[in-house]
Amino acid sequence: MQAVTAVETEAPAKPAGRVRWIVCALLFAAVVLSYVDRLVLPTLKPELQARYGWSESGYADLAIWFQAGYGIAYVFFGRLIDRIGARAGYALAVALWTFGHIAHVLFTSTSGMLLARIPLAIGEAGTFPAAIAATNEWFPKRERALAIGIFNAGSNVGAILTPLVVPVIALTLGWRWAFILTGALTVIWLAAWLGFYRRPREKKTLTTQELAWIEADPVDPVQPVRWRDVLRLRQTWAYMLGRFLIDPVWWTFLFWLPDFFNKQFGVKMLDFGPPLIAVYLLADVGSVAGGWTSSRLMGRGWSLNRARKTAMLLAALCAVPIALAPQATSLWTAVALIGLACAGHQGFSANLYALPGDTMPRWMTGSVVGLGGLAGAVGGMLMAKFAGVILETIGSYEPIFLVASCAYLVALAVIYLILPRYQPTHA
Repeated sequence: MQAVTAVETEAPAKPAGRVRWIVCALLFAAVVLSYVDRLVLPTLKPELQARYGWSESGYADLAIWFQAGYGIAYVFFGRLIDRIGARAGYALAVALWTFGHIAHVLFTSTSGMLLARIPLAIGEAGTFPAAIAATNEWFPKRERALAIGIFNAGSNVGAILTPLVVPVIALTLGWRWAFILTGALTVIWLAAWLGFYRRPREKKTLTTQELAWIEADPVDPVQPVRWRDVLRLRQTWAYMLGRFLIDPVWWTFLFWLPDFFNKQFGVKMLDFGPPLIAVYLLADVGSVAGGWTSSRLMGRGWSLNRARKTAMLLAALCAVPIALAPQATSLWTAVALIGLACAGHQGFSANLYALPGDTMPRWMTGSVVGLGGLAGAVGGMLMAKFAGVILETIGSYEPIFLVASCAYLVALAVIYLILPRYQPTHA
């Protein structure tokens, strides 16, 4: 394995064409739907727990096994997408998660829900490997973090829409219809994806100028990906450990934030909308701002290494005040602290997700992204078990939020120690 110095090439002038941004819009929509589907159950959790007698540990087990299936499948999807491409890989992922999502209507116990949760997790594991593979195909490095930041913001939009739409559906039509109607939207997206998406050179509506812009970066010849080669790379371990440390915080927000608002401030299901919308709007701002910041710094002549890590440091600092959220005397003070931390998470993620594409050949990135997803899921499983035990024993969110406040600075320190400089590598 040998590190090589990147060869800087002069890029063509930015083209007028916008086909690549339509691709980004489709990726954004897919992430929105992915998060809507995974958040229907957490939104309904207080009602279903009261109706069917779910325990905190039973719900924590749902989170743990979801993350186990998600993490293992993430690795396989990463490898699969390296072989079959983003178009077919994303289509397969959506089909699997839609089946699992709608299957929730068949069960009322946490053990039963687990049977539906596994195919949902397996399918959703393909979301980010496919999206990052598509971004690597359609965007040069100078735009890649911004594109990732935009589609990654879809997670926040999904988190905003879910508490607005799901309680209304559940209270008017019944909770099962919340799964059925939201699941139908992914079928519509799948048809649009298969109809529109192609690789850049296969897209007839793409101008030669936009194609030249997309292909401005040198492209390495495709080679077989061997696990031992991938795992020898410092870049791989920097990405994996970064995901291991930050993903559990985001999973905690997704699975427990409605419950935190319910227990801490007495917020009911129909009233989840305003606080969750505020939190995830701030997260949206952070997602786009994180990608924009590093892209802007690179545009001003900063090195890739310095721009990415500076953006991650600024994002990490945003998460520190969340330790004070459980002591907040008002709902909206807690919302502001949590929203700031979510903005920090998404800004950090936009730059961390770009690391494989920044430092590795395109044909290797899916495998590395898959390993990162597995690492993040393992961290999420540990955090879910920790949260379940803490809530059942001492009944306080304070230890959970304290861990969240430190995670990003620790992750950045680990990334810096493993990878002091971003160096492109060839297998």
